[in-house]
Amino acid sequence: MFPFSSLRRLWTWAARLLRQRPSTLVPIIFSETAPLDLTIVGRMLFHAAVVGLAAGLVGAAFFAAIEYTQHLLLERLAGYRPLRASGETFLELGRSGTFHPILLVFLPAIGGLFCGLIARFVPEVRGGGADCMIEAFHHRAGVVRRRVIWAKWLASLCTLGTGGAGGREGPTMLIGGALGSTVGGILGVSNRERRILLIAGVAAGIAAVFRTPLGAALLAVEILYRDGFESDALIPSVLASVVSYSVVIALFGESTLFTHAPRFPLVIGHLWLYALLALLVALMAAVFLRVFREVRTLFRKLPGPEWLRPAVGGLLLGGLCVPIIAFVGSRIHESGQGLGILGGGYGAVQMAISGANFLSPGWNSVALLLLLSFVKLLASSLTIGSGGSAGDFAPSLAVGGLLGGAFGRAAQLLLHDPRLDAGAFALVGMGAFYGGIAHTPLAALVLVCEMAGNYDLLVPLMLAQGIAFVALRKRSLYEAQVPTQRDSPVHREALMLDLLKGLLVRDVASLGRPYVSLTPAIRGDAMLSLVRETTWQDVFPVLDAAGAMIGLISAETMHVMAVEQRDADWIVAADIMQAPVSIRATDNLRTATQRMIESELRELPVVDENQHIIGFLDETEITQAYLGATGRAGEEAVSPSR
Repeated sequence: MFPFSSLRRLWTWAARLLRQRPSTLVPIIFSETAPLDLTIVGRMLFHAAVVGLAAGLVGAAFFAAIEYTQHLLLERLAGYRPLRASGETFLELGRSGTFHPILLVFLPAIGGLFCGLIARFVPEVRGGGADCMIEAFHHRAGVVRRRVIWAKWLASLCTLGTGGAGGREGPTMLIGGALGSTVGGILGVSNRERRILLIAGVAAGIAAVFRTPLGAALLAVEILYRDGFESDALIPSVLASVVSYSVVIALFGESTLFTHAPRFPLVIGHLWLYALLALLVALMAAVFLRVFREVRTLFRKLPGPEWLRPAVGGLLLGGLCVPIIAFVGSRIHESGQGLGILGGGYGAVQMAISGANFLSPGWNSVALLLLLSFVKLLASSLTIGSGGSAGDFAPSLAVGGLLGGAFGRAAQLLLHDPRLDAGAFALVGMGAFYGGIAHTPLAALVLVCEMAGNYDLLVPLMLAQGIAFVALRKRSLYEAQVPTQRDSPVHREALMLDLLKGLLVRDVASLGRPYVSLTPAIRGDAMLSLVRETTWQDVFPVLDAAGAMIGLISAETMHVMAVEQRDADWIVAADIMQAPVSIRATDNLRTATQRMIESELRELPVVDENQHIIGFLDETEITQAYLGATGRAGEEAVSPSR
């Protein structure tokens, strides 16, 4: 016999399914077979994939536009030959023109001028972009204005296309975050989902430029805090990063950023050298932060309009870097040869890893790499500190890589150990520098391994990251970072509820206290007379003949009735009472708090199994319990031995 009942149930289920939005299909399908909450699978991951696709396309266009602009202005017009990493360029655009140092001095100033004009209307484009993104996550519900997408794109193109000493990663962080925020706004998601899409956009933006999908996802969730990471956003960030990465390699091909030796064999006897390098990197990072902030403060004090400051910074940048480029070019007989002090600096790191034709062996190479590290430090401070739209990510990696390369070459000259590879020290220095000042040790470790194309340096990186992280605990590249989730406005309410979960109602409620109760038939004037007898109750239970609670009347309702006292005689308690809301003495305070919020009451009756009232719980008592618990938790954190 044909099972018509089963067919009818199937038809009902299918009709229900087709009435739903596409974003809810996955949870509905699986909810019929398993009691799992798969909303994030059906909606958040789909949205994250959309963000990844958009960020991949925008990031690829951004990368190509910068390369075309640099070729046109720096190479063809000024005759400058940028020093690039092996995997940093995607386009074959021909040879450079004749070197014109005077023109190269003024090009960064022209780019800074256009950047400053854009910043007059969209102030968010100033600087790297990471701080703006972090602040939006913690304090603006993940909202970044839509105009930031095109404004940051254009301002960064003006700055970086004319030789600004910064990277593409900071701008793509903000552009990707703005895309995530915009997608969330268009789809009408909650604030929590918008914040997650913001982070997913950051991961996608970094992956589009670095081609490091895992490192980009880890960086996006780790950069928000000095200690910890945003775990809820990890899986959406991974998906967005993978989609963005796939778009970029489909357009430009797959390659790692740096070329290096085929292998970096682990030599346990060299670990002390990596530890010493980490200490030197931490010292250099502290100098980097100090110089960067001093330069930024100096530019803020300059007279004149704010929009003119990036142009001043660009002019000073040209005046600092062009004489060095001209001098080195005359010595190596290659005029206009870039040294990595303009732009992001990855070419300088490549030189520190694998050398260059013009890099002489011996102590001269050590001296040149050290000089370039200090010049790069100052050059990036001039560009970013003046308000230019360029990232601080790439300069941090470049300074650390140059210092590591110089250290590795010095170790080779002093120890005469053929197993030493200066390129390994350059990569470790790069990761330890950024991971230490950005407080992203795990992300920086994975990023370096992905940029190098292998995990041979995992152990030295872990050692150096740990030392640099501890040494730079009180310093941070990003001022908008908060210490932990507990310090973020985003998580304070959730953390409070988690803390209250360990406290019981019976431990803090007022039990056995005399209270005023009402009957369903009592009239308004009698109710007001009874209410005036109490000074502490905020809700007044309505009880049936057996003493069980059947309703509640709030103090606000009684106040309204007192104002309209001429109608009080016509009112009985049954007319104005609301449905009963109560808690048990064995419930935890998290449950009580959630029930208070849902019912919009400041006080709840505590009942037994027969719905008889045994006491009351007030929001003040919950607050006192929370403060007491946080105080104890703080003491335990300070004195863990107690």
